Amino acid sequence: MSYQRPRKVILSKEQLEAFQSSQTHRDIVSFIEDLNSAVVGVKLSDPCSESPAITAILDVLTKVEDIAKDTPPLDNKESRFGNPAFRTFYDKVQESAETLHAGLPNLPADAIMEISVYFCESWGNRTRIDYGSGMELNFLCWLICLERLGVILPSDHTSDVVKVFWRYIQVMRVLQSTYWLEPAGSHGVWGLDDYHFLPFLWGSAQLKGHKYIRPKAIHDAEIVEEYSKHYMYFACIQFINSVKTASLRWHSPMLDDISAVKTWDKVNSGMIKMYQAEVLGKLPVIQHFLFGSILPYDGPSLPQPENPDDEHWGHNHAHDTGGAGQREVGWGDCCGIPVPSVFGAAAVEEKRDGFRLSGPGIRPVPFD
Repeated sequence: MSYQRPRKVILSKEQLEAFQSSQTHRDIVSFIEDLNSAVVGVKLSDPCSESPAITAILDVLTKVEDIAKDTPPLDNKESRFGNPAFRTFYDKVQESAETLHAGLPNLPADAIMEISVYFCESWGNRTRIDYGSGMELNFLCWLICLERLGVILPSDHTSDVVKVFWRYIQVMRVLQSTYWLEPAGSHGVWGLDDYHFLPFLWGSAQLKGHKYIRPKAIHDAEIVEEYSKHYMYFACIQFINSVKTASLRWHSPMLDDISAVKTWDKVNSGMIKMYQAEVLGKLPVIQHFLFGSILPYDGPSLPQPENPDDEHWGHNHAHDTGGAGQREVGWGDCCGIPVPSVFGAAAVEEKRDGFRLSGPGIRPVPFD
């Protein structure tokens, strides 16, 4: 097989529609649904088989976390936005990508060039120092590629979620709190979560058919505390509560609305539909999607940029560089309205009110 470096292709509504009816789109949705089925009723704390491939992938994620720990944030206290040290972290991961992948069993060496692009983009955007569902999608695509290449197998699906993906989320929380990654996209706080979507989708699958817990239980602090150890959905609610005060209906209205749904079955099926509409169906997200030989694009093409890494290719508005070269402004709806990091806002409140951050650089941001 001839591997190729993934590149951006989609620019127009017509191309987006072609993608939505493509085999690649069907493969992504099918993979999400397969992993969804694999974790129904499964707790994070349940015993789960761990193949050599899963063990190797978990080791890779730990090494990424170690890179972050070895790359402290710069003194950037006057800004609530992303810390420039993230770019150093990103460069280190990119430089280590080949070595990190070399330890994965059954991975063809010539495929590393292709799949490492998805891997690197999984941690956030180097230019904007932000993170959102599009970067989370890159991690999903990395897993799809690993399965296509025979590194992980369908028998690993449960471990893909409760071990690998959940470890990825834990590493991402470290990056978000260390580098104050901004929420990517224009949804901001009006999405499910400032950063993630899939933990809620697969997290609701874990809870399908539960005898006692209902969706409305996210409003019960004791239940959230107890079950955050076992279910991704409640762990994410606990995280939100740890960095934001006031009721969910104020800072997370979509999650508040979903809590009124009667069963987890309906929540889960709704999440899958919502993912297809709000992530795979949105041009501002999919115009940054990367297509290669493993996840190909076969729709109408447009002229490609001279520089395949051009961050702004296809955008029809200007991008102005901010002061001191630390961040860029003027993104508009295409790239998302800049939203301060929740961790940055928390730090400002700490300085103003004299409170101390708790946990990994976390204290609640007041909304009341």
